[in-house]
Amino acid sequence: MEKELLLECQRNDRNAQRKVYEKMAGKLYSVCKRYLKNDEDIEEVLADTFYKIFTKLDQLQNHDIFEAWAKKIAVNECLQKLRSTKSLHISLDENFIESPDSKVENLSFEKDILKLLNFLPEGCRAIFNLFAIEGYPHKEIATMLSISEGTSKSQLNFARKKLQELLVNHNI
Repeated sequence: MEKELLLECQRNDRNAQRKVYEKMAGKLYSVCKRYLKNDEDIEEVLADTFYKIFTKLDQLQNHDIFEAWAKKIAVNECLQKLRSTKSLHISLDENFIESPDSKVENLSFEKDILKLLNFLPEGCRAIFNLFAIEGYPHKEIATMLSISEGTSKSQLNFARKKLQELLVNHNI
């Protein structure tokens, strides 16, 4: 993101904010989609994310890391939404997997994996996303979700096992 554009956003230039929104909305929507199922929740979190981005942009000291900073805000907003709706439960039920409504064989591999994440319990999916996709260590995940480090590790293993089963069962 160009430094000048971000400086204009800090000065509340609506055109600059629109340009930043247009450049970042798709990326941040994808991040939110990994954590949330409901489109209304995703749109709400996306709006909250952009509000925080534009109101806290003056706190960003290095404009070179803007995209990573914005992505972290989106992840935190998703986790806050999951906690507020109490849907962030940690499931230890080894048999829990929703059955896919439609065949996923026709999707690309990356889309297959992302689609299969929707069949994991919310808590497992959040931990898998934070660890495998976002790169957070278990200690930080445990702090973010108010769980033990061991719970984070066991839920990641549970998520991996279930994803492998889904991949095998659907010949992906």
